[in-house]
Amino acid sequence: MRRKKERIEGESRIQRWKLRRRVMKLMPFNFLKPILVFSLTLSSAALLVFLSPQTQNPSQTSSSFSTMSSSSSSSVARSFVLWLHGLGDSGPANEPIKNLFTSPHFWNTKWLFPSAPDAPVTCNYGHVMPSWFDIHEIPVTADSPQDETGLLKAVKNVHATIDKEIADGTDPNNVFICGFSQGGALTLASVLLYPKTLGGGAVFSGWVPFNSSSSIIGQITPEAKRTPMLWSHGIVDRTVLFEAGQAGPPFLEKIGVGCEFKAYPGLAHSISNEELQNLESWIKTRLQSSS
Repeated sequence: MRRKKERIEGESRIQRWKLRRRVMKLMPFNFLKPILVFSLTLSSAALLVFLSPQTQNPSQTSSSFSTMSSSSSSSVARSFVLWLHGLGDSGPANEPIKNLFTSPHFWNTKWLFPSAPDAPVTCNYGHVMPSWFDIHEIPVTADSPQDETGLLKAVKNVHATIDKEIADGTDPNNVFICGFSQGGALTLASVLLYPKTLGGGAVFSGWVPFNSSSSIIGQITPEAKRTPMLWSHGIVDRTVLFEAGQAGPPFLEKIGVGCEFKAYPGLAHSISNEELQNLESWIKTRLQSSS
């Protein structure tokens, strides 16, 4: 009874802490038991994680950053992580992700969590919700119809964000684009169509958002093909089917893009702590040291 009471009180604190946002009725919240689990559906996001001041990423507070020694700050490369959320979600709801990246490698990292514009979505019977581009059907399969016009418009906005960050002084090799579900599909397209080599792109529970015969493929530059990709997908995903994610790496290999694929048994349409830990390690090995 005591453990049950503590769990209920803990969940109550988390609920009060979460940012208020609209919860669409496409899918319910997926509450999982592990302490650090980031659970995202196409329509909503829930984070069960206790964040204490002691574990907060130093890059998120000016006071912490200012206490870094000059030798430490000079050795930590400036980097940028852009996170793109899934359908019906929002940028602010995903911001707690950055607090899980506690390595000193991320002390000089700028995180950005933009929100998609509101738009009618076909798979949700035309109801308006935050969406980067249109999705015609759920579940998404390897053969689902695609909205390439809307996709390219969203890619243009992502590229503008990347351009600004590079203009502000960040090395393109230290720019990482990550996304979940619809945001993962947008991540893939944004990385492939960017004219420069970036640090990397990470797709979680996403899919290839254009057809194999699309003219988009002809727009991929040799520089873009050198950007490494990380692809993670839950095997029991019933929203973006595993087959849709599994089709991504062979497509990338065919066009000459390196991709590391990881399948997660028992994982549905959500992001696990294990995936985020792997992402942290993956980015760390690719960060360029400051000169």
